[in-house]
Amino acid sequence: MNLLVKTLAVGLGVLLTSAASAQVDSNSNENDFFLDKPDSTKYAMILAGPTVGDKNQSQFRQWAFSLHDILARDYGYSSGTISLLYDRGEVEAATSQRIDAACDLEGIQQELARLQSLVKAGDQITIYLIGHGSGTEEESKFNIVGPDITGVQFASMLDVFDQQDMIIVNTTSASYGFSASLSSEGRVVVSSTRSSSEKFDPIFSKYFIEALDNRNGDRDKNNRVSILEAFNYAKNSVEEFYEEQGRLASEHAGLDDNGDALFSLNPTREEIDGRLAEIAYIDNLVDDTAGLSAEAIDLKGRMQSLERSVFILRGRKAEFLEEDYWQRMEELLVELARGTEQFNEAVNADGSSEQ
Repeated sequence: MNLLVKTLAVGLGVLLTSAASAQVDSNSNENDFFLDKPDSTKYAMILAGPTVGDKNQSQFRQWAFSLHDILARDYGYSSGTISLLYDRGEVEAATSQRIDAACDLEGIQQELARLQSLVKAGDQITIYLIGHGSGTEEESKFNIVGPDITGVQFASMLDVFDQQDMIIVNTTSASYGFSASLSSEGRVVVSSTRSSSEKFDPIFSKYFIEALDNRNGDRDKNNRVSILEAFNYAKNSVEEFYEEQGRLASEHAGLDDNGDALFSLNPTREEIDGRLAEIAYIDNLVDDTAGLSAEAIDLKGRMQSLERSVFILRGRKAEFLEEDYWQRMEELLVELARGTEQFNEAVNADGSSEQ
């Protein structure tokens, strides 16, 4: 590796994010998914089911509303792109404006129908499940108001979104079977448990949301949090929690993003799972709260595309001769460095708070 590449790799570090299809071999599946474009829209759907006991009710409620507020405050979601289906839909006036419907079969069907009428090819949908789960294998269920819904049922409801990128974060107890039913090519699925026998209520949701809050999970310091980063932050925090308590962990989170329904407990870009999750973000390229000019938004998009190109290339290093790999990497890093400088100059000229 020559000195220029070493210097740029250290300076930009893990700031990088994945390979663009024009610059890295078009045979890579990653090139087809999670492309942030100015004309694409990201939607979020939070399903918070009914709870048992005052403690769970308070905890799940806090997680659901915190997640809603974080997405709206920090990630560019609006009332039209984020929906919260909460328990029976009944809360005090102070929080009612955030609730769109009850978390029952009718509410879920109506919200998915609404999304279907809005989305276009290339848009992204992220679904969060908070609450209780039960059952095994194909009978695994997410507890909702009224008859519970199985993973197979929910998967059939999502089949209509075959032209959209999708992320599903299932933080319920006994979530594995339900989550496995949702596995599909080009889809990132997170499960807070590795088997249906892990029936105690997980704390994974707390730390996953914490990873998003103030971008705490942003390990590579590019001011974004990928699903892989949020997953690793939450998983490591859960492990630390049980170690500090001197208890055996009753939950083990997994991630699947290659469509084989086999969840990796330690996904990385070098492993089977992790490559898509590393380039899957929930933040919007066009964020009205950021105050960016059209020029800055264009530069931001180009910069993020180059970051994406670097991550895809890095994950496919074994497919290249050493010399060819570092030549491609050098070209991308140099272009990314220039693009980042141009973006920062445009932001400073705008007087924006965007970093």
